[in-house]
Amino acid sequence: MKSKVLKTAIIAAGLGLVSTNAFCAGTVTGTVDVAIPKYKKDVVVYLKGVKGPITPKKAEVDQKNLVFIPHVLAVPTGSSVDFKNSDKVNHNIFSADVCKKFNLGTYNPGMTKSVVFDKSCVVNLLCNVHSEMSGYVVVVDSNAYAVTGADGKFSIPNVPAGTYEITAWSEKLKPQGKTTVTVADGGTATVALKMAK
Repeated sequence: MKSKVLKTAIIAAGLGLVSTNAFCAGTVTGTVDVAIPKYKKDVVVYLKGVKGPITPKKAEVDQKNLVFIPHVLAVPTGSSVDFKNSDKVNHNIFSADVCKKFNLGTYNPGMTKSVVFDKSCVVNLLCNVHSEMSGYVVVVDSNAYAVTGADGKFSIPNVPAGTYEITAWSEKLKPQGKTTVTVADGGTATVALKMAK
C-alpha cells in the first residue's frame, strides 16, 4: 500500500513539474548592429504581437545637471511617468509632438509632475528654460521591450512562447529589413538587429 501511495505521489509531482515548465516564459537577448559604436546605446527594442493585455507601469525621468536621466525611457502604453526636478534651478518640460502634446509649466527644484502616456508614440522631451536639454519617452504597445546599454546589448525576459516581429527605435538610426524571432518555453532566443541611417 505504501509503495502505491509513494508511486502516486511521484507521478503527481512529475506531472506538476511538466505542467509548470509548459507555461514557462522565454527570453530574447541580442545586440544592435550599427556602424558607429556610440549609436548602440539607448535603442528601444520591442516585440510586436505578444498576446495578452498591456500592463502600464510607473516610471521616472529625473533632471540633473541640465540633463534628462535617462535620456531614453521606454514604457508600455498607459504608463505614468513622474518628471522630477533634482537640479538647483527651475525647469519646464514640454512636448510639441502631435501624438502627445503637453506642457508642465515652470516648476521649482525638488518638485515632481506626472504625465500619462496613453498611446504608442515617440515623445521628444524639451525644456523651455534650457534649450540644450532633450530626451525621449518611447511608448510601445507591448510588455516585451528593453533599452540597450552602451555595448548595444539587450535582454527581454518573460516572453510567451511564439514567433514575433522584433523591431527597434533609435534617435539616429532605423531598423534595416524585417526581423522575426521564435521563442520557446523556458528557452533563450538570440538575435542581431541591423540599424543604419
